[in-house]
Amino acid sequence: MNYILFEDNKLRTNLLPFTFTAPIGEIRVGILTMKERWDKLTNNISSYLTQDYLSEKFPLKLEPENFFLNSSVVANLQIIDEVNRLQLNQKLVKDNIVIAYKKNDPYTEMQLETVYYEGEITLIANTWDIFGKNGEILELDYKLITEGRKSQKLSSTNNILGNENIFVEEGVKAEFVTINANEGFVYLGKDSEIMEGSVIRGPFALCEHSGVKLSAKIYGPTTIGPYSKVGGELNNVVIFGYSNKGHDGFLGNAVLGRWCNLGADTNNSNLKNNYVKVRLWNYGTGRFDKTGLQFCGLIMGDHSKSAINTMFNTGTVVGVFANIFGSDFPRNFIPSFSWGGASGFKTYALKKAYEVAEVVMARRGIEFSDIDKKILENVFEQTKRFRPE
Repeated sequence: MNYILFEDNKLRTNLLPFTFTAPIGEIRVGILTMKERWDKLTNNISSYLTQDYLSEKFPLKLEPENFFLNSSVVANLQIIDEVNRLQLNQKLVKDNIVIAYKKNDPYTEMQLETVYYEGEITLIANTWDIFGKNGEILELDYKLITEGRKSQKLSSTNNILGNENIFVEEGVKAEFVTINANEGFVYLGKDSEIMEGSVIRGPFALCEHSGVKLSAKIYGPTTIGPYSKVGGELNNVVIFGYSNKGHDGFLGNAVLGRWCNLGADTNNSNLKNNYVKVRLWNYGTGRFDKTGLQFCGLIMGDHSKSAINTMFNTGTVVGVFANIFGSDFPRNFIPSFSWGGASGFKTYALKKAYEVAEVVMARRGIEFSDIDKKILENVFEQTKRFRPE
């Protein structure tokens, strides 16, 4: 069977800035990315039907017959079972959402027979769903990853509540740490580390090769993606991977993409002083739209950075490759390739951005490739209209 992840164009737009640089399937929520979950449940490796400018890095693999899976749908066993029952030229639908369809190719226009899905679906339809639905999806992933496996043991120096709800992979380091898993599952990935004095309340996932710095305070549901470092105080945060918030400062109800770095004492507000529901920038509508949330902090795209003592207001959206510094609060929407702060922004030159990316990625042993440069050139052009002249 050949599985291909497709994107609903409206949902992809709603999930910008994260989908500027990668398909929806690369979004991490719970423990796994959307693609990793589909692949694990189908016991297969899917490919992508995505934007043209992303297709060289995320190519499409076609077979004579193909299952096309909605990247925004959180996969589960019931959905997979229904998908695999589809016949050629049928689609699986729930509440006008196409979960999957089976076709020879995605290009031939034809009427597909509708099969209705009777179960419930979880959809990542907006950026705030990533932290908002992280708890329920983390529980799903925890059970999926750990079923039938035996956890490693944590050191006796640690103060543990709910040990039966903690799964420890090989190579984990943790000493003199307090973990409360009575409130939710805790997953510690391979070769991860929690330093002394840290206090963690589940649900919580620390993915492989990531670390929690000394005396950090973490409230769930929080996910720290692979090769990341966190410190200070976090509350309901999702970090995709390869990003750092290594110092004191508060981050709450927030999502960081890849290759982000928050300078020491960077803080975000996640609650307005007048307790009004938060509005968040939407690239599709070109305005600040209602989220229905009282708590909503920072949304930050790939490769963006903040300097020491940066302050982000409630409901701030930062694009790709922004560099924010200076005193006072910058605006609530910071376009991609912006350089500056509250006193104003100028355009972050592509050449300078590339120089930083090469150094940052090399530190993790990853090449900043010509393909990456082409993608970012495209994003630079797409987002030009949002930047000041």
